[in-house]
Amino acid sequence: MEVVAGCYEQVLFGFAVHLESKASGDHEKWTPVADFTHHAHTASLSAVAVNSHFVVTGSKDETIHIYDMKRKLDHGALVHHNGTITCLRFHGNRHLLSGAEDGLICVWDAKKWECLKSIKAHRGHVTFLSIHPSGKLALSVGTDKTLRTWNLVEGRSAFIKNIKQNAHIVEWSPRGEKYVVVILNKIDVYQLDTALVSGTITNEKRVSSVTFLSESVLAVAGDEEVVRFFDTDSLMCICEFKAHENRVKDMFSFEIPEHHVIVTASSDGFIKMWQLEQDKKVPPSLLCEVNTSARLTCLGVWLDRGAGAKGSHRPAAEMSPVSKEEQPKSSGKESGDMAQEGERPCKPSVKKCGFAGVGNKPSKGSSQVSARKRKMVGVLEKKKRKKNKIRIMQ
Repeated sequence: MEVVAGCYEQVLFGFAVHLESKASGDHEKWTPVADFTHHAHTASLSAVAVNSHFVVTGSKDETIHIYDMKRKLDHGALVHHNGTITCLRFHGNRHLLSGAEDGLICVWDAKKWECLKSIKAHRGHVTFLSIHPSGKLALSVGTDKTLRTWNLVEGRSAFIKNIKQNAHIVEWSPRGEKYVVVILNKIDVYQLDTALVSGTITNEKRVSSVTFLSESVLAVAGDEEVVRFFDTDSLMCICEFKAHENRVKDMFSFEIPEHHVIVTASSDGFIKMWQLEQDKKVPPSLLCEVNTSARLTCLGVWLDRGAGAKGSHRPAAEMSPVSKEEQPKSSGKESGDMAQEGERPCKPSVKKCGFAGVGNKPSKGSSQVSARKRKMVGVLEKKKRKKNKIRIMQ
């Protein structure tokens, strides 16, 4: 088990979490151990997603970085977007969806890392997206004040709803029978069968993260130290607890045998893991915590399904950061249309080296440069030489 977190300082942290059984037969002891830091992005991290093999991170530098967690390698970068990467979501081990401030949603093959579809999703930014558990539908919200439903089987827009305000979060429930849309501090609960709002939950402060703990219980974090659990049927707060000393930026929940865990990351630099009780009205108990001393922005948990949560990783060498490649800007087509790919699908170049070990300062090396950029640089240098030649002749 590995907790990964991104921050404003452009670094991805990795903490291996070890579970140790106590001799007295009490609860297991959870111990987070610093495993790696990786400085691949050139701007703050804005999104992270995990599947059973990879961790991907998005940044304000407009790139998506891929990390092979099993082999501990930087697997390269995807550079299709022109704008901050705002959201990343895996569906299984086969597909990745990305959204960005350029208004595009891209569907990636998570095996070959090719861009299968590029959808002009919103007239403004894509602020968030969520994939239905079936993998056949997705929801997205953007700064054009719309909630859009996408048919992922056919790769087209299925439904557009005007919501009159800019939403910044949308999330499906575990069974996909309902979903929530977040606007500032208000959370609208929609039913899938009617596509109508069945009720509205009001949080005290602006909501920064939500995660479903069950089909009817929603965990809500905002610009405050408190995390609240709401019943999406009664719309009542059933539990709240102080999680951090500063605002909670992101949450992630998962289940392993005998444990249902929620992980929180805060601007105070702490990552905390909490054991959820079967009765969600009872506040969770703290399992472990770690201080990164960084301003955290996003969070994920990688579960090694093959090897289990236990086991240590071999030390790795330093990584060189990869700068973004220049890409052609997307055409201004109507929302819902497919943006045609003008060139070959983007493939990351795999770097055969490991993550930076804990305490090692990441080194700065040569960056990837696209053929388009090399051509542009060549033309500019040619013009410069010609200009200098004219000056000499004069």
